[in-house]
Amino acid sequence: MFFTEALLSTLTQQQVATVKRRLDNYNETLKKTNRQPIRDVRDIFTEFGPVSQCLTSLDDLSSADLTRIGFISHIELSTFLLTLGFQTKRTRPPRCRTRDSGVFGVPLKTLLENDRKKFPGVKVPIVFQKLLCVLEQTGLQTEGILRVPGSAARLKHLRKELDRCSGSGFDWSEVRQVDAAGLLKLFIRELPTALLTHTHLNTYRLSSLVHQVQALQLLTLLLPEEHRDTLRALLDFLCKVVSHQDQNRMSLWNVSMVMAPNLFAHRTHRNKRSCAKQQEMEEAVGGAHLVQLMIVHKDLLWTVPSFLLAQVRQMNQVSNQRQGGLARTKRRLLRRKNENHDRDQITELCAGVIRVHAPLHSKVSMAIQLDRQTRAKDVTARFWCEDSPDLSLFEVGGNICERRLHPDCFLLDVYRVNPHCDWLIKP
Repeated sequence: MFFTEALLSTLTQQQVATVKRRLDNYNETLKKTNRQPIRDVRDIFTEFGPVSQCLTSLDDLSSADLTRIGFISHIELSTFLLTLGFQTKRTRPPRCRTRDSGVFGVPLKTLLENDRKKFPGVKVPIVFQKLLCVLEQTGLQTEGILRVPGSAARLKHLRKELDRCSGSGFDWSEVRQVDAAGLLKLFIRELPTALLTHTHLNTYRLSSLVHQVQALQLLTLLLPEEHRDTLRALLDFLCKVVSHQDQNRMSLWNVSMVMAPNLFAHRTHRNKRSCAKQQEMEEAVGGAHLVQLMIVHKDLLWTVPSFLLAQVRQMNQVSNQRQGGLARTKRRLLRRKNENHDRDQITELCAGVIRVHAPLHSKVSMAIQLDRQTRAKDVTARFWCEDSPDLSLFEVGGNICERRLHPDCFLLDVYRVNPHCDWLIKP
């Protein structure tokens, strides 16, 4: 309940208009089915002012904040497209039987659950990583890589073997580069849910190139985590292929044309006889254009826009304010118990002094005076030693769950946006 109200109270005016339309449609549906309509929440919408901050990647945020990013991105995407006069329709994915074992036709989530039993923390299916590894080691300079088809019989045999052993104990030395390319495309094409789950091919119809990239960024933020991580690994590989185009003759457009049919599933068109050839050709070219944009702007796609991060902060702040009862009583008792300590801490905050904690380091904590030039890398450098791993500075609590700060991030800006956060050094 608190989370829902926090979400609704941080929407922009355009987002409010979108939610109002959906709310009206939903209420009409409930009336038709004789159900009691939900409470009207239009009066609690407010505006927000985005704060300019250092770049934040999806990898820098906690899972709780990523969930909020997903909610806001969904509303923002609908608002964004409606503002451009682009009508969207909710389409349910086609029902298909999924497999629990094997490699091909198995959901990414299932593959990762099986892989994590042996390799905890893995984000991309091991089989997919192996295919990319074979191609990177032997195929980047091969002419026509990804385009030249291999032997159909050999591909069928390798697929059968991979499904039989689920990739475990498979002899990868048998796999040639052309076989790996075929297996890679087959793996993506036969996923029960297309890799670009929330991406609509009609995005290419947007007239502005900037609007297309903005839509793709929001769509990427909406992807399930396993799809997003797998897509990122694929785009990184495709960038390497394009970088060797002088040797492999695979330009950016060639790579995009080859991969687009595998990323954008056309299952909905196969059963429609009225689907014109011209429309199919337009979608094929449009899909290739979108893949091309994703390869070129792959780093941008995983960057969280500052206005979304600002809304997440407001959601967390409103949610924290609505927490009452026992939690407030406990905090009040703790304040009384540690009154002197809190007074000293407030004095430090007012003076622009932060206390950085490093529980895994010999220096447990350190008080640091901030100025306009203090960056995150300046703080981590104070805790650096030769045998220590790569360290990062995190802001924890306040109006964010957890966020890893970019090394070049100016800490005074973060301090002003989130003055009540804790500062933590860890790998």
